[in-house]
Amino acid sequence: MEAPGSRSQPPPNPEYSGSYVVSRPVYSELAFQQQCERRLQERRTLRERLAESCSCSRKRALGVLKTLLPVLDWLPKYRIKECLLSDIISGVSTGLVGTLQGPFPVVSLMVGSVVLSLAPDENFFVPGSNGTASNATVIDNVTRDAARVLIASTLTLLVGIIQLVFGGLQIGFIVRYLADPLIGGFTTAAAFQVLVSQLKIILNVSTKNYNGVLSIIYTLVEIFQNIGNTNLADFIAGLLTIIICMAVKELNDRFKHKIPVPIPIEVIVTVIATAISYGANLEKNYNAGIVKSIPRGFLPPALPPVNLFSKMLAASFSIAVVAYAIAVSVGKVYAIKYDYTIDGNQEFIAFGISNIFSGFFSCFVATTALSRTAVQESTGGKTQVAGIISAGVVMIAIVALGKLLEPLQKSVLAAVVIANLKGMFMQVCDIPRLWRQNKIDAVIWVFTCIVSIILGLDLGLLSGLVFGLLTVVLRVQFPSWNGLGSIPSTDIYKSTKNYKNIEEPEGMKILRFSSPIFYGNVDVFKKCIKSTVGFDAIRVYNKRLKALRKIQKLIKKGQLRARKNGIISDAGSSNNAFEPDEDIEDPEELDIPTKEIEIQVDWNSEIPVKVNVPKVPIHSLVLDCAAVSFLDVVGVRSLRVIVKEFQRIDVSVYFASLQDHVIEKLERCGFFNDNRKDIFFLTVHDAVLHVQHQVKSREIQDSILETISLIQDHKDPLELMETELIEEELNVEDEAIRRLAT
Repeated sequence: MEAPGSRSQPPPNPEYSGSYVVSRPVYSELAFQQQCERRLQERRTLRERLAESCSCSRKRALGVLKTLLPVLDWLPKYRIKECLLSDIISGVSTGLVGTLQGPFPVVSLMVGSVVLSLAPDENFFVPGSNGTASNATVIDNVTRDAARVLIASTLTLLVGIIQLVFGGLQIGFIVRYLADPLIGGFTTAAAFQVLVSQLKIILNVSTKNYNGVLSIIYTLVEIFQNIGNTNLADFIAGLLTIIICMAVKELNDRFKHKIPVPIPIEVIVTVIATAISYGANLEKNYNAGIVKSIPRGFLPPALPPVNLFSKMLAASFSIAVVAYAIAVSVGKVYAIKYDYTIDGNQEFIAFGISNIFSGFFSCFVATTALSRTAVQESTGGKTQVAGIISAGVVMIAIVALGKLLEPLQKSVLAAVVIANLKGMFMQVCDIPRLWRQNKIDAVIWVFTCIVSIILGLDLGLLSGLVFGLLTVVLRVQFPSWNGLGSIPSTDIYKSTKNYKNIEEPEGMKILRFSSPIFYGNVDVFKKCIKSTVGFDAIRVYNKRLKALRKIQKLIKKGQLRARKNGIISDAGSSNNAFEPDEDIEDPEELDIPTKEIEIQVDWNSEIPVKVNVPKVPIHSLVLDCAAVSFLDVVGVRSLRVIVKEFQRIDVSVYFASLQDHVIEKLERCGFFNDNRKDIFFLTVHDAVLHVQHQVKSREIQDSILETISLIQDHKDPLELMETELIEEELNVEDEAIRRLAT
């Protein structure tokens, strides 16, 4: 099939010289559905769906069991020779860091704020004794700490219940909205927060525990205010540890193909630093900050007081979501790096079960620790076995070996954490690449990172998520659109602005709208149509009505004569018919049905009244809806109005490439109550060929009707003519009839 208006053959493709020729009918949606019968979609009842979802088979039961217990899936596939040694080294390194450092700072602060609000110091004042004044009071630290541990464990249990419910309700889909740029900015901000928290340990300067907005900024300011109090022994130990760890890690990366397992520099540094600190007695001689004491043993299980649930319910929701979001965000960073997927619902269930179990043993809310995750990954950990070994090391240290690590400097541990944050900070290098590829993604990355640093990770994550969704809404509300033309001798239609040698079909405009049509972008869709066709259909209609009113008045006055195929002015009449066009239009005067005026006017020629009627250079508008994924009720109603507006000014509207579910939506919303289904076509080219055929047929009919109209016009008995002219006209009429018959 040849494209409309094609005049020359396209240049051959230098890479591929093949071609194809297709011969088929021009398909409208109606004709296609009549020829190709659609499959009937089986509609099942709710009972049938429930029966299917509740049915059980051996294969399905095994799949559910593997979902709940993923260890049954990956452990039988574990490659001992390739992974075991790396997992052992990584597990030991991570376990040492995990033994001597606390949980993730954000979750710690959120849990701490709940604990302090429910168990403030004021609730534990007791009268002073042992020689103090009779009216003095002191804090009962033992009772206070026991109460706070109980509140924290109760909060852990409630958070676990919420997360387990979320997993059961399949709320894990929210992980889809954590876009890669958002995660990159968020985890970089988290790494910066970890850096700040470890920096004060390396310098051994004390600061207040800030929480909330600008907490990182306040901490940095206070660190630099107290930098004169830096302990040189801790600073030198931390700096050397950073240099040594980063240098060895660089060697591990460069020679990873030659070294069978990465050098466990974290373990080596920890052992050496502990020995040096113990031998040189750095705490006593240089006032260095050391671990000092590690709690031993486990508390017996106890039932948390559930009567506290009502007081911490709102905070528990926030902590459950933030802890989950942090874990998934960090997990997705490594999932992208190592090419695996994360099941959001499975993560919810795993954290829920973990926190419920931990709540009975006076444990803290569990989430991913960015520092220990970075240590495990950078030391060569490959599977969950590294996590099991890490947990084993922590347990052994708590039960038996904790005393051996008590002389270790805290600055060495902080330096190990900072050295392993290199991968997180290297994500900053993604910004230039994102800016080149997609500027909006780059803005999301930078916005999330800055806001997370300023407002804190919890509010920063929420702000980044809202900002990311807002960019999606704006991109849908202001989508791309193009006026199309055809490549000569093909059925390919491309943007007239982006390509040369593109020809628009004569008398037609083609618009491609690349977005769903819904209440949020209907006005933008109408503006795109107006820009494509070059006129406003409503204004054209109103101007035409005004011109017809004036023409009708002039005909009644005898200053114009009308006939069926148009209007003509009286040869002997004056120019009084050309009245000026007023600027202000009376809407009541224009609000008349078109059927009241039966005069036909060629609006693209000169009209005998001075009304500024915009020209309409087209007879058809084709809307390419291939990228329209859905319509709402407002969108369907707007399409009906658009079709009506253009039909009133003699412009036909056609639709091409609609998806089946979009057509079904049109049917349900009553679009075809006012419009025929044969204005919908399978492709743009089908619509264009149909319009061209209609135009040719109309031109042939118009030429015949014009000839007949001229003959009938000459027979009009109302015209005052002289006898000679009548006879002459009759001769012309006979001659025209003979030609027409021929």
